[in-house]
Parts: sequence; C-alpha cells; structure tokens
Amino acid sequence: MARRIAVNRPEKGPPQDRPAKTRPPEGMAGLAKGLAVLEAFEGRETLTISQTAEVTHVSRAAARRCLLTLAQLGYLTGDGKFFRPTPRTLRMGAIYLEATPLPRLAQPFLTEARDALQESVSLAVLQGDWSIFVARAEAQRIVSTGVRVGARLPAWCSATGRVLLAALPEDELDQRLAAVRLERRTAHTVDDHAELRRRIEAAGREGLAVLDEETELGMRALAVPVRDSQGRVLAALSVSAFAARVSAQALRQDFRPVLQSIAAELGRRL
Repeated sequence: MARRIAVNRPEKGPPQDRPAKTRPPEGMAGLAKGLAVLEAFEGRETLTISQTAEVTHVSRAAARRCLLTLAQLGYLTGDGKFFRPTPRTLRMGAIYLEATPLPRLAQPFLTEARDALQESVSLAVLQGDWSIFVARAEAQRIVSTGVRVGARLPAWCSATGRVLLAALPEDELDQRLAAVRLERRTAHTVDDHAELRRRIEAAGREGLAVLDEETELGMRALAVPVRDSQGRVLAALSVSAFAARVSAQALRQDFRPVLQSIAAELGRRL
C-alpha cells in the first residue's frame, strides 16, 4: 500500500493576516511623455527630434512618436525636422486661469502695484521645485523683463521661490534643499547650501526676499508673501526691474512698503 505523506500547508487566515497584493501604479506613460514634450518647448521656439529626446530624457523613437501625435492633434506644427507649438497650446494654460480664482482676484492688485511702482509686477505659486508665474501686470517699456504668465524659475534661485520655500515646514525644506543642485546662473548666484538656507530663513523672518542679479545679470527682484486670513502663504507677489534703473536699496526702502501693503489687501480678499 502506498504510504501517504503529510504535507504542511499554510493555514488560511483572515484576509487581514494575508500579505497585501501590491497594485501596479496607475497611469499612462505615453501621456506623461507627451506632456513632458510640450513642457520642453518652454523658452524655445522650435525643437528637433534629437533635441526633444535630450531635454525630456526619452528615446528618439519615443520623442518622434510624441511630436507626431501632438502635431496630428493640432498642438504642434512641423516640417519633418523642426516642430513648434501652435495657438492651441494656449488653451491648456487657460484651463488653469479660468478654473482658479487666484489669478483673477489678483489681477487688479497687480495692476495697482504696477501703476504705483512703474515696474512690472507678478504673482507666483510654488509647484514642485519651481516658482510658477500665474498672473502679471507688465510695465509699458520698450524692453521687457522677459517674465510672462506660465513662465517658471527654480524656486531656490528666485525671489518668489525663496519667499515660498520659507513658508514650508522645516523638515520639508530640509529635504528640498538636500536635493537641490546649485548651478551658477551668474557670478552672483548663491552656490553654497548653507548660505542658501540662511537667505531662505531670512526671507521668512523679514517677510521679503531680494535677488540681486542672481538669476540674470542686470536684473533685480523683490518678493513678499501673500497670506490668507489664517496666515498661510498662498503665493508670492514680486516686482522686477533692471539694475541700471533700480538699486537694491530702493527695492527695500521704496518698493517694499508698496508691495507689502498690496499683498496684505490681496490676502484679505483670499
């Protein structure tokens, strides 16, 4: 007679005792690549397939498919080598501006500040590692400062960004700064982590940040926080000017009171 061999099988326990199955992350890799390709056009009039692949860190084949798909959908136009955005891409930015009350509420205040200071005034929010400009009142001058709605600057190397970073919890700020790769944009750019941390902390204490030709030679900027009724920093209000026209001292002494007053008025509306 065959001998029966006992097999030790794991007992079936209640569902909470069993190891949970890990679900794969949901998402569409193709969509993510397509959006990255669109963002790659920031600051660029045209892109080739090779340039797109380099900027977005995808293969040439993937870059080509994304560019051709976006062209078929009307977001890009191209001659086979060079691709450029079409006016349809403006609709994507308009979605945020129409759905979010902050830019609409802020625009009259930005206009008031621009008229008082006779310089361009912007409103920015923190998005990841970037300071994103969501509203702007441009001074009427022959030469523009170059900032526009939708533009972004590294948070660590912008006046608005330092004001917004200063409002973060200390542990989150530590994590962000530890991951920052400091690259000198000009001879005045802060390239030391300890000094950068000191300046961000100073922006939090003083309620303002001044950038003196750190992002671009010949440009100075002042930013102050916009706080809601509970004291939370929702955005940063900034003014930028050519260094030849406005000194750093003038930004602090003459521009700061105006900007802080208008930021407080906007905050009360929020």
